[in-house]
Amino acid sequence: MIRVLLADDQALVRSGFRALLDAQRDVEVVGEAEDGAVAVAQARKLRPDVVLMDIRMPGHDGLTATREITGDPGLGATRVIVLTTFTDDSYVFDAIRFGASGFLVKDSEPAELVQAIRVVHGGEALLAPAVTRTLIAEFAARARPTRTDRRLAALIASLTQREREVVTHVAAGRTNDEIAEVLFLSPTTAKTHVSRAMTKLGARDRAQVVVMAYESGLVRPGWDG
Repeated sequence: MIRVLLADDQALVRSGFRALLDAQRDVEVVGEAEDGAVAVAQARKLRPDVVLMDIRMPGHDGLTATREITGDPGLGATRVIVLTTFTDDSYVFDAIRFGASGFLVKDSEPAELVQAIRVVHGGEALLAPAVTRTLIAEFAARARPTRTDRRLAALIASLTQREREVVTHVAAGRTNDEIAEVLFLSPTTAKTHVSRAMTKLGARDRAQVVVMAYESGLVRPGWDG
């Protein structure tokens, strides 16, 4: 069973999510939170596999809660999916940078929500190409320039040339199959390169690879791997 914690300030929204998820054979809603502070406390108490986090909540918002959950050593196995309205939400890129494993538009179809939970629980980042490229272009363009951290620079330097190429394609929102096609590799080989790059970078998932690619300067906003 995939154990899920729901964090949203609207009781009606939480109720709808619970009804949908409880109807799934492999998903169990183990708790609810009406704000970020409660979400963090519940996450530490319940140790859920996935937290479905509304990014906009009064007081302790979803962004702060995401940073606290992903930064807690005791919650290393917990993944966070951020819920956003996208059209007016400028915090998604920061949420990913703070360790969220993906994002989901609030008006997504019910089946997409369920699939997102399964994908993230399986260790992948929720970076569906149909949505990711638009989001990456939008939020990477707004990302503030930062000084390259020496440790991050060293990690990037440890990558082989092929692994760097693969990372640029991950940052462009491409799937393993798409990377394989562009680089004339087999899907298995592409997946292997992605996995090795993630291991060397110490990235928990593909979402962090995207952030590290931008923050290191390996990829610049507007580039298309």
